Amino acid sequence: MKTLKDAKVGQTLTVVRLNGTGPLKRRIMDMGITKGTEVYIRKVAPLGDPIETTVRGYELSIRRADAEMIEVE
Repeated sequence: MKTLKDAKVGQTLTVVRLNGTGPLKRRIMDMGITKGTEVYIRKVAPLGDPIETTVRGYELSIRRADAEMIEVE
């Protein structure tokens, strides 16, 4: 399955599933990333970390390790 980490700049993707458990999964959900949410990839830092996205109308920077836990299509 494709993760948010693999996405390219300019793509709009839909969250299919969140991997991870406990506080880490809760933190991702608290940022507004839940199943069915559309995520637009705005920028990726030169070394690939962090990834700047637009989620639910606001800008959000996500660490690459967190992006790896978000499955998208």
